[in-house]
Amino acid sequence: MDLRAKAERLRALHRGPAILRLPNVWDAAGARIVEKAGFPAAATTSAGIAFALGYPDGERIPRDEMLGQVRRIARVLSIPLTADLEAGYEDIEETAAGLVAAGAVGLNLEDAKDGALVDIPVAVEKIRAVRSAGGRLGVPIVINAHCDIYLLQAGDPSTRFSRTVERLEAYKAAGADCLFVPLVEDEETIARLVQTLRFPVNILATAGAPPAGRLQELGVARVSLGSGPMRAALGLMRRIAEELRDQGTYAAMLDGAIPYREVNELLG
Repeated sequence: MDLRAKAERLRALHRGPAILRLPNVWDAAGARIVEKAGFPAAATTSAGIAFALGYPDGERIPRDEMLGQVRRIARVLSIPLTADLEAGYEDIEETAAGLVAAGAVGLNLEDAKDGALVDIPVAVEKIRAVRSAGGRLGVPIVINAHCDIYLLQAGDPSTRFSRTVERLEAYKAAGADCLFVPLVEDEETIARLVQTLRFPVNILATAGAPPAGRLQELGVARVSLGSGPMRAALGLMRRIAEELRDQGTYAAMLDGAIPYREVNELLG
């Protein structure tokens, strides 16, 4: 598929019938594992890429380094790739052009900057700018628009739902393709969001979130893993290091490891 076809395919995957399950990756090897496992699309994790390249999360990694890693990941995939580009950096149209040049066809776009929500008109203008840039480039970029009220625990808890819906309705009207509400975990709130918005909703997989099958029953269009896989890999690396330090043994490293030949062939 060319990039336009990949974008159209990714957009269609948000319209069912099955929930779109997106594992988030941070390198080319992980992306190939996801594709070989049969997933129809892949996504990056901004935190995972930042951590792997030696930066904290929160747009501390320079845009060119982030997009360079997106390019490396897209190069080895035949399925559509969507990239988490946080709040889009300073020049959102340039970021959108860089995304397409890197070979990705979708992006996550946050409505917070430096730990604080931006005004709704600012977030709306970014979405419109990405939509406009995609039109000029001939690639209808798939926009997954964040509302980070629950993530930041911003404002009065009693108004979080209504304020979230207000923002998401604005993002939908501005041209978003999917609406992402990180850290909403309880079934009642998830169901209310789906029923109120009547639009594709993305839920982040967390310890308290329902499994993908139940999310599908609730009407959720997309579930993603965020930085979870990267942090799980780091947890394994820590267990390997501590076992070697304390026991001088290698069980944590050997249990479940993919054989060298298989990884080499996967990237060959």
